[in-house]
Parts: sequence; structure tokens; C-alpha cells
Amino acid sequence: MIIIILRKMKYVIVNTTIGSADKAEKLADRIVKSRLAACVQIIPIRSIYRWKGKVEKTKEYLLLLKTKASLRNPLITFIRAHHPYELPEIVVTNITDGLNDYLKWINRETRNK
Repeated sequence: MIIIILRKMKYVIVNTTIGSADKAEKLADRIVKSRLAACVQIIPIRSIYRWKGKVEKTKEYLLLLKTKASLRNPLITFIRAHHPYELPEIVVTNITDGLNDYLKWINRETRNK
């Protein structure tokens, strides 16, 4: 018999994409300065997706935001308020494990909520 113990997730990675390096850096800077995320990585990507009946192909920038699970909703609200897209990608992934010192650093560098 396998027993799975679910523990409350303390940390998450929030993904969003944006259309230019400049906008990605500005958004990331505002998020880190507001202490909604400890770190934002910006990665150039190529996206192919269906939007309003058409297949679009575009260069975008993927932002990976590391934060506390308790800040997911304030961070999502912040992204929606400052993102130029009509419908921004916002995906949240639980961090189930990681280097303890790194997770403690995320905790120290984000708001206390």
C-alpha cells in the first residue's frame, strides 16, 4: 500500500509571457521591487497559438517568477493590472521540493503574507 501525504505548498512558480524584451524587463523589475517575487527569469521563446480564429506565430519572452504560494493572488492581480495583453498567460506551478536554502531565500525576499 502506498500512502501519499499532501503537504501545503509554500512556494510557486508563476509563468507569464510578453511581447518584447523591454516590456519583460520592466514588468520583472516592478514585480521584484514590489517584493511579489524573489526572482524573475526572462527567456526568449517562439510561440504558436490560436487567437481570435487565426494561428499566430510570434517571438515572446517567458517570465518565470518564483514566489510564496500566499502571494499567488496578489501577484496575479499585479500582472493583470500591468500586462499589455488582452488575455495574458498566467500559469501557476507548485514547487514541491527544492534546495532548502534557496526556498528560504524566496521567503526572505518576498512580502510577508
